[in-house]
Amino acid sequence: MSEYKRPQTLDEFNKNFAPKKPLMNETEAFYESSRCLFCYDAPCITACPTGIDIPLFIKQIQTGNVTGSAKTIFDANWLGNACGKVCPTGVLCEGACVYIHQGIKPIDIGRLQNYATQKAIEEKKPIFTQGTDNGKKIAVIGSGPAGIACACELRTLGYQVDIFEAKAIPSGLHVHGVAPYKITNQEVLDEVNYLQEQLGFSIHLNQAVTSKEQFQKLEQEYDALFLGVGLGKTANRGLKGQDLSGVIGAVEFIEQLKLDPTGVQIPSQVVVIGGGNTAMDAASECARLGADMVTLAYRKSKEEMGAYDFEYELAVKSGVRGLFHANPKAIHGNGQVSEVEFTQVSEELGNNAEIAGSEFSVPANLVILATGQEKQTGLYDLIGQITFDTSGRIEVTSSYQTSNPIYFAGGDAVNGGAEVVNAAYEGKQAAVGIDNYLNNK
Repeated sequence: MSEYKRPQTLDEFNKNFAPKKPLMNETEAFYESSRCLFCYDAPCITACPTGIDIPLFIKQIQTGNVTGSAKTIFDANWLGNACGKVCPTGVLCEGACVYIHQGIKPIDIGRLQNYATQKAIEEKKPIFTQGTDNGKKIAVIGSGPAGIACACELRTLGYQVDIFEAKAIPSGLHVHGVAPYKITNQEVLDEVNYLQEQLGFSIHLNQAVTSKEQFQKLEQEYDALFLGVGLGKTANRGLKGQDLSGVIGAVEFIEQLKLDPTGVQIPSQVVVIGGGNTAMDAASECARLGADMVTLAYRKSKEEMGAYDFEYELAVKSGVRGLFHANPKAIHGNGQVSEVEFTQVSEELGNNAEIAGSEFSVPANLVILATGQEKQTGLYDLIGQITFDTSGRIEVTSSYQTSNPIYFAGGDAVNGGAEVVNAAYEGKQAAVGIDNYLNNK
């Protein structure tokens, strides 16, 4: 039974979805930054995919140079504010902190990163410089973290940049698919606006690029293109009954919640199928919306889930019940879903060995499928000469150039679905690759 009451107002919703990493005040930031040992060859830097000089930005906070701290962060990671909130810091920078080996709480790096960058955003500190116009134009398809990072880096190199975004709001899954207790839409958009105002890239909303003719037109008008299109809708796994009313993909569910927080009405009994971080988010969100029973069902063991341990623990603390070694066989209902049928899987005989006669059902008014997302291979085929691997990930060189030389790519379309920080890194590196390609470096 969830401890959360059903939110009726936005204030009640915000209370249920209180920030996982609340913003530090000046005193907290001062004392926390003073704990840093400023290690030589700091392991936290190595653990950060974007290589932020973490001891330096913490030292800058400690000495009162908060704007300088924000610049250090943004110089390495264009999505520095968002990453401080949504990154799994416990398994990245904070997970590498030397204090852990001494049994001491690691430095709260993520929240310190938020403190510095949030202050710069709120005070509109001018810390970026546009490059001298070189007369060349780049089209970026998709305004997710990879696309934004690529655009920012390109502007510092003097390129004109136009981002084409299919949706009405920028930032891709960053704004549409990340749980609101990790980051709010307003926080995402504030960072994008801050970057856009200083660096001057353009974002064209509701401008989906979905035809061969559109790509050909862009190829004629721009010197190079970056694909930051991410992944598609929730993958269809052919589960019987998934077309019933009350069955929805996890990505689509989270998007509805992010765009209309008080408009999502949650029923009493929810089953979430999946074992990744998206499944954890969806399950935790349902509990926070006041569902009486939220069951998280996974066909393997808890230890074999793709989700981080802390994500599962957060879901359980929200009131979610874990159900393991349960293979979904069918969703039942008369037009509207009423239950999910499972078969128990043997621990001894392997994850695919079902136990005969072990069928059981779990009642459900809502079923959320967190079974992965479709790759956008059909879109790549429209471009031509774009190769991708057997799992649908675009194949790129070390400079993130595709097999079609004027196209570069990064983010989930390349890595198959990693963290925001990985997308930010890949977008920035692709911009450097574009610059090298166009200047024959």
